[in-house]
Amino acid sequence: MNLKVLLPSEVLLEEEVEKVTAEAENGFFTILPRHVDFVASLVPSIFSYQDKAGTEHFLALDNGVLVKQGDRVYVSAATAVPGDDLGYLQETVEKELKVLSETEKKSRAVMSRLEVDTLRRFSRLGGDR
Repeated sequence: MNLKVLLPSEVLLEEEVEKVTAEAENGFFTILPRHVDFVASLVPSIFSYQDKAGTEHFLALDNGVLVKQGDRVYVSAATAVPGDDLGYLQETVEKELKVLSETEKKSRAVMSRLEVDTLRRFSRLGGDR
């Protein structure tokens, strides 16, 4: 399979791989070459892949999307940190990526409240006519 990991500013990696393991909202899954095509929403986690030589590699991966189509696997994420030290990568996921996700959730909640408030004020303006 051809694995391509895309970030907003670059193609982080493109490599022939034997298998890919990732985490979606409902848990971990592994993709092998003949698996059915599908799409998954990824959560901040440790992403791994095995190259053709049998060596396993790791990425600390932010929220993203994985698309498996034929013999290609595409992963698009906001942030990814490659490394072989699983302790460091897990720490990165826990301290940075999950914190960003929580901050992003809070920001979205604030924006939603602002949008609702703006709509409420507009509706009051329309009712005064």
